[in-house]
Amino acid sequence: MTRESRDRVVDLLHELQCSCVICNGEEIRSFNQRGIKDLFELLHSEPHLLNGAFVADKVVGKGAAALMILGGIADLHADVLSRPAAELLQNANITFTYGKLADNIINRQGDGICPVERLCSKCTTAQECLPLITDFVTQLR
Repeated sequence: MTRESRDRVVDLLHELQCSCVICNGEEIRSFNQRGIKDLFELLHSEPHLLNGAFVADKVVGKGAAALMILGGIADLHADVLSRPAAELLQNANITFTYGKLADNIINRQGDGICPVERLCSKCTTAQECLPLITDFVTQLR
């Protein structure tokens, strides 16, 4: 993917004010759910969309990074990326850029670490994160 194409997808993320834009070949789709819901659903229902894709996302913590790695993305831009997510992506040889690198992703109340980031904190691989994320999503339903 060219830098110009990447920039266009990142611009689309901001123009649409969505949470995530995924570009895979000619297909470009935007998503609006909060947290990891869209990535989790895609991994289970449309994994082909993630495989080899470029993802532009507003906020990427370790849980979201794990789902992207498991989906086989090729490249990521995050407006905000947590250090634990960056480490997981580096270890998986995923190319990424970010606007801001944060120690952790903060929860919606602003008074602690994101629950999924906290849940995955001791995991060293994306595979280790998946059962924890699955349990978390199941409890939300």
